[in-house]
Amino acid sequence: MSTLSAAFSILQELERTLEAVKPSEIEALTKRITEAENIFVAGAGRSGLMMRAFAMRLMHMGFRVFVVGETVTPGIAEGDLLLIGSGSGETKTLTSMTAKALSIGAAVGVVTIVPESTLGSLATTKAIIPAVTKDSTAGEGSSQPMGTLFEQSLLLLLDTIVLNLMELQELQGAAMYGNHANLE
Repeated sequence: MSTLSAAFSILQELERTLEAVKPSEIEALTKRITEAENIFVAGAGRSGLMMRAFAMRLMHMGFRVFVVGETVTPGIAEGDLLLIGSGSGETKTLTSMTAKALSIGAAVGVVTIVPESTLGSLATTKAIIPAVTKDSTAGEGSSQPMGTLFEQSLLLLLDTIVLNLMELQELQGAAMYGNHANLE
């Protein structure tokens, strides 16, 4: 497969996958974010990197957002939102923090492949990305390795939420630049 045809194959997979995400689930997550006092994001591995990128955009929009595990992250409280990205929905550290957040009275949003997973079942709000899990066999729905399709789709879904939030807040990218890092 040539480099360019591989790129087009990836784009087709992304288009097919994201077209299958229910708009109502994206809207519900968007609404949940606007209702939260503080937003805590978490994920493991590459999904965690996508969640960190999302946290940055939320900060640019003026939301109080924290990445779980950072030394400056405060405790979660009632009225807060824990938002998790997990393809399998079974990552033990994430299921543990979800149980803790729920016991405190925080809401939990999950973006996952498996709605009946532990995280999918515990979530108060969820969006399902119908990708393949990292342990699926190559060619079983994606030409890409492991959880790549989910991770790419997760980033694009979260960027869709950013656009929804920008529209709700009537924000332009230039206005968000005021919160951009300036010690680089």
